[in-house]
Amino acid sequence: MKVLVAGGTGFIGRNLVRELHGRGHEVTVLARTPDDADVPAGVEQATGDVTALASIENAFENQDAVVNLVALSPLFKPPRGVTHMSVHLGGTQNIVQAAEEHGVGKIVQMSALGADPTGPTEYIRSKGQAEGLVKNSDLRWTIFRPSVVFGDKSEFLSFTKKLTPPYLAPLPGGGRTRFQPIWIGDLAPMLAASVEETHDGETYEIGGPEVLTLADVARLVRQAEGQPVTIVSVPMALAGAGLKIGGTIPGAPMGADQYRSLKFDNTVQENDVTAFGVEPSSLTTLATYLGVES
Repeated sequence: MKVLVAGGTGFIGRNLVRELHGRGHEVTVLARTPDDADVPAGVEQATGDVTALASIENAFENQDAVVNLVALSPLFKPPRGVTHMSVHLGGTQNIVQAAEEHGVGKIVQMSALGADPTGPTEYIRSKGQAEGLVKNSDLRWTIFRPSVVFGDKSEFLSFTKKLTPPYLAPLPGGGRTRFQPIWIGDLAPMLAASVEETHDGETYEIGGPEVLTLADVARLVRQAEGQPVTIVSVPMALAGAGLKIGGTIPGAPMGADQYRSLKFDNTVQENDVTAFGVEPSSLTTLATYLGVES
């Protein structure tokens, strides 16, 4: 198959591109700066910005499927002049339009757990509204809603390190927000399978083998670094006030929207990894990946 991976230079994208290429597909990476991509020899590259339809249209010609991985992080404030709506909603609209106009048969859409057009954060709202565009398109579609994804150079682990310094780490609400981290080495084959197989019209909630609080993750990350850490609970109201103020400061990594995201869990109700013949218990735990005891 000929597969276009929009956002193929990102953390998930690089791993998926290698997975698809290894399975014998003709893969094209679409990104604003594809020359920076660490991709296997033989993978094509196309330059374009999904928020500008004219810049991406040609990349869709003769493609069988497109995987939309273009996303801003829910963990950090978007760069100045960029919004979750412009990238997730506007970008998806342009990808869908280009795919329809060029006869692409299928789209695999990367969404997020809790995606909801009227959700509590702009990130969640933009992902929910983007899902609506995909479902109402003329394309065959599959939607993924993963929990946080970890692996080499993953943003989740770097975020945790920034948020929790060694020795003494103040966390909003004591770090009780729950996550269900999944290793990219487990997720990428499922994404590739959804391109190859009939998973049309399905929305999959994907999580790892265990539920961990933010405090649990912080302890594991610091243990892997050989550093002790004591978690200090910061009341959510106080943390919210601080992050709202911090959100107005240029360069501050978190703001009000990121604070709101810490108020609800990032876990699945039913783990849909079973749709790909995978048992949750067979997935890689964060502790195993980090080489530490949980």
